[in-house]
Amino acid sequence: SALLDQTYWELLARLGAVPCGLGVIWLAVRLARRRFSEYLALCWPTRDEIILALLVMFIVDYSIGSLWSSLGMKTDAGVIADFHRLQRNGPLLLFLFMVWGCIGAPLVEEFAVRGFMMRGWSESFLGPAGAIVLSSAFWALCHTQYDWPGVFDIFLVGLMLGFFRHRSGSTWLTVIMHSAGNVNIFFLLMATN
Repeated sequence: SALLDQTYWELLARLGAVPCGLGVIWLAVRLARRRFSEYLALCWPTRDEIILALLVMFIVDYSIGSLWSSLGMKTDAGVIADFHRLQRNGPLLLFLFMVWGCIGAPLVEEFAVRGFMMRGWSESFLGPAGAIVLSSAFWALCHTQYDWPGVFDIFLVGLMLGFFRHRSGSTWLTVIMHSAGNVNIFFLLMATN
């Protein structure tokens, strides 16, 4: 069907955007005459940093979700609609959705936002705190599939990711956190829909 073809190509385009996005970031860093791994803080976090960050992330995610639920609000209607559409169209599309959402998006978004943008803004008059807030706002506003409460959720998660990026000095930590959060959402969708 036309919908299946459109969805399939849309997901493949998103997956294809991963190397393109990383290439643009690499080029910008190289033009600044900096080493890619140094500028993006691509150092591996400690086991304790990973455990603490994941624990805090899941507590924050579930607290925010519980708050919206107690207010009778759903913040992920766009994601749920996409998930249902892909679920109806077959396992390949669902698999591509998971690969993009759980690997591709966290990698590109964290390298771009917490690695590249936050690093540059931290070295400006904004300082680390301003860079965390501005990069979180930018990241949240890019999530157009959500309503305003959902965008606010993304902003809060962005603040947490920015804090852990600054605290640990590792963008890999935020990639792990982002990916784990998306995997968690994916499995919650599978269990409840």
